[in-house]
Amino acid sequence: VQLVESGGGLVQAGGSLNLSCAASASMYAMGWFRQVPGKEREFVSAVRRSGGGTTYTDSVKGRFSISRVNAKNTVYLRMNSLKPEDTAVYYCAGRGAFLSDTYLSMERFYNYWGQGTQVTVSS
Repeated sequence: VQLVESGGGLVQAGGSLNLSCAASASMYAMGWFRQVPGKEREFVSAVRRSGGGTTYTDSVKGRFSISRVNAKNTVYLRMNSLKPEDTAVYYCAGRGAFLSDTYLSMERFYNYWGQGTQVTVSS
């Protein structure tokens, strides 16, 4: 299974970016994590296939929006009102099997990962 991300780049603070991630197989849960040098990878957002339930880390609530098109095995992350602290490498993650909503934010439950895409927000 492969996850291919696209859409990162450089944007000024207050701007917007769209990320997308296409999986080569159907995923039950798909999510986004991010990492800055010297820090652990952190959860950003996730969505499950059934019912489209979503979850976000507190720091992006109201600014980021996750969505997916199941027929395309693709997940999107719309990032608005970007801040310099959003600068990171963003990774797409996927899990084929069922996963309780309780665990959607936990990195260790995802089986597949993309290569990462850099998002840089300038002040």
